[in-house]
Amino acid sequence: METHLNDTLRASPEAAAVEGILRACVHCGFCLATCPTYQLLGDERDSPRGRIYLIKAMMEGQSQGTESLTHLDRCLTCRACESTCPSGVEYGRLLGVGRTILEKSAHRPPSQRVYRYLLKTLLPQTGLMRTLVAIGRVARPLLPAALRSAVPAFRASGPLPTRRHKRKVVFLQGCVQPVLTPDTQGAAQRLLDRLGISTITVPAAGCCGALSHHLGDEERALAAMRRNIDAWWPSIEQGIEAIISTASGCGAELKEYGYALRHDEQYRMRAQRVTDLVRDISEVLLEEIGVTLDEQRLTLQSWGLDHQGFSGKVAFHSPCSLQHGLRLRGGIEQLLRATGAELTAVADSHLCCGSAGTYSLLQSQLAQQLKTNKLAALKKGSPTVILTANIGCQLHLARDEETPVRHWVEWLDALLPVQAQSSQI
Repeated sequence: METHLNDTLRASPEAAAVEGILRACVHCGFCLATCPTYQLLGDERDSPRGRIYLIKAMMEGQSQGTESLTHLDRCLTCRACESTCPSGVEYGRLLGVGRTILEKSAHRPPSQRVYRYLLKTLLPQTGLMRTLVAIGRVARPLLPAALRSAVPAFRASGPLPTRRHKRKVVFLQGCVQPVLTPDTQGAAQRLLDRLGISTITVPAAGCCGALSHHLGDEERALAAMRRNIDAWWPSIEQGIEAIISTASGCGAELKEYGYALRHDEQYRMRAQRVTDLVRDISEVLLEEIGVTLDEQRLTLQSWGLDHQGFSGKVAFHSPCSLQHGLRLRGGIEQLLRATGAELTAVADSHLCCGSAGTYSLLQSQLAQQLKTNKLAALKKGSPTVILTANIGCQLHLARDEETPVRHWVEWLDALLPVQAQSSQI
C-alpha cells in the first residue's frame, strides 16, 4: 500500500513503523472472514482492512478523523485478523497509533470523554475498586436488576503457599483480578508451589497499561509500563526466572513493553528484558510437567491426582489475547485433557466473546451479541463447566449465565489434593 504521511507524523518516531505496517497490507481481504464486527455489521469500515484505510487517510491528512471515531471504537482489538493475515500486518500496533492520534484530534462528546476518563482512572486502582465493590455488595438488594447482576458475589481466596523455594518468579497481580476473583492468583501460586517454584508479588507494581492503551491514552499506558519496570527490576536483577500472568490480556500487553518503549533511552533495554521474561502460567506448567501437544492423555500422578482424574465435559474458551496476542494455542486444552476431562467442540473458537477489556462497557450492544453467539457455541456440547484464561472473558461470560464459568487454574487446583506445606526446598 502506497503511503504519503503528513509532515507531523513523518517527523515522529512512529513514522517508520507506521509506514511499514501500512505498506505490508496488500488488500487481500482475508481478514474480513475472521473479523467479529464485520461479521455482525457487514460494513467494510468495521473490518481491519477498512479501518486501515481510515487510519491511512487520517495519517495522510485526508481526513480529520471524526468519521473514523465510531469505526475504530467498534474494534475489539481481538487481533484475529493478525492470525489470518498472510502478509503479517501488525494491525494491533497500527490501531494503537491511530487511536492515540484520534483521542487528541477528533471531537468526542463530553459524556464519552468523562466516561472513558473514569474507566482508565478508577479501574486500575485496586484499593478503590475493592471499596466500590464492597459497597455494591451491601447495596445489591436496592439496585435495579440490570445493575444487580453486575455486582460480583464475594469470593474468598484460598490459602497461599508458605514454603520458600530457590526457584522464583514474579507474579503480576493486575487491577481487578485481586478484587473480583482473588483465588485465581492463589490457585496459580499453589500450582507453581507443587513444582518447586515460589512466587513474588510486588505491591508497587500495578495495572499493566492495557486499559489505557486500548482507550488511546498512550502517555498513561507508558507511565504504567515504566512504573512496573521500576518495581520489578530489583527482582529481575536477583535472578527471577519469569514474570507470570494468569490474565492473558495482561500477558499480551506485557509482551509489548519492549516495542512500546523502544524509543525511550532510559527504559528500552529494561523494557525488552521484561518482555523476554513474560510467560503465561500455562507455558510454565506445560514445560515443568512435561506435557507435549501430541499426547492424547497424561495423568498428573506427580501432583497426586488420582489416575481416574476428572470425569465430565468441559468447554474451554480461548481468549483472543491468548490465541491471537500471545499466539498460544492448544496448550491449556492439553492440560485439561490430561486430567481426564472431555473437551467439547467449540465452533468458531477464534472469534471474540465481546469482553475485550472495557469494550463490553463502551459497546454493550455489540458485546452482548458476541457473548450470545459465544455462549451458544460453548454450551452446544452440554459442558458441566466453562473454563477460560482471562479475567475479563470470565466475568463477561459469567454474568447472568447458569453454567459455571471459571478460570482454568482455579478449576485445576481444585482437583488436586491438599498438599503439605511444611518442607522447604
